[in-house]
Amino acid sequence: MNYEKPNYFDLVYQVVREIPKGRVTSYGAIAHYLGLKSGARMVGYAMNAAHSMPDVPAQRVVNRLGLLTGKHHFGTPTRMQELLEADGVVVENDQVKDFDKVFWDPEKELGI
Repeated sequence: MNYEKPNYFDLVYQVVREIPKGRVTSYGAIAHYLGLKSGARMVGYAMNAAHSMPDVPAQRVVNRLGLLTGKHHFGTPTRMQELLEADGVVVENDQVKDFDKVFWDPEKELGI
């Protein structure tokens, strides 16, 4: 039998599309939800490739501390912050303010 290997980037994008405006999640939370063996790094690779995809709100994925570590992939140094602020997320010094309050956990929100 010929089994197709899942496209992990597509799985990551499916999760990211579910993050509501005004909320953020982390690379690690997505990796954990999807059971990715290579973890947050694989999610990071997927997000690096997603910035030209208008239907994937890549700005809503930050590191585990709420830092905008992927901001250099958004064309200008401030674009990721601008997109987050347009979503209603407050950012100060490249970090999501009140990260624990706006954190969206895919396991809790989407179930397993």
